Amino acid sequence: MWLYGIHAVTAALGNPNRRLRRLLLTEDAESTILSRLPHPWPTQAERTDRARLDQTLGRDAVHQGAALLTDPLTPPSLAQALERPGPVLVLDQVTDPRNVGAIMRSAAAFGVAAIITQERNAPDETGALAKAASGALEKIPLFKAVNISRTLVALKAAGLWCIGLDADAPPLSGPALSDRRVALVLGAEGEGMRRLTRETCDTIVGIGQSLAMESLNVSAAAAIALYEITRKA
Repeated sequence: MWLYGIHAVTAALGNPNRRLRRLLLTEDAESTILSRLPHPWPTQAERTDRARLDQTLGRDAVHQGAALLTDPLTPPSLAQALERPGPVLVLDQVTDPRNVGAIMRSAAAFGVAAIITQERNAPDETGALAKAASGALEKIPLFKAVNISRTLVALKAAGLWCIGLDADAPPLSGPALSDRRVALVLGAEGEGMRRLTRETCDTIVGIGQSLAMESLNVSAAAAIALYEITRKA
């Protein structure tokens, strides 16, 4: 798979768990990445131009002059993911790779331990997802579960308090959760959480917002909820 964009490529070059195959950079992109990640790099760069990158990646790819051919990361087990501190994010059939990438970026900013998606009805690791994640794909473990509701049961057994996000529920309060480790569950764009997912959560909460807007984009809702969860007072 091709990763592209300055942040995504720089982060992947600095990740020892990545298996790298080919690095294509324009002169400007190489200079920018060097200012953020000095040599040595784990693979040698090939000088190229934007026209060649457009042809390789497609004109819709906002590559910023940088592209990296790499193998997908090996996902961790749930037990390995939970060894990291912080809340856990569970995405119930969130399918837009750009939304998942944006959620990963917020997750990295707020110290999330891991993100769990469904094995089906969730995007694979792609260049578009990595670009939207702006380097967070290399920092936040992405675990794929066969069954979300059973995974929530496993999270509960591990001591996490599972809270589902819904626009019509009572407002989320971070300080009220200060003594709990939380798993935040977000549903699909439009449909929200599925019935069994909702029923398996310990509680359902919302985000206080103006009545002028019915709901938020799932990535925006995730960022606000993560801020609130990590707010202790």
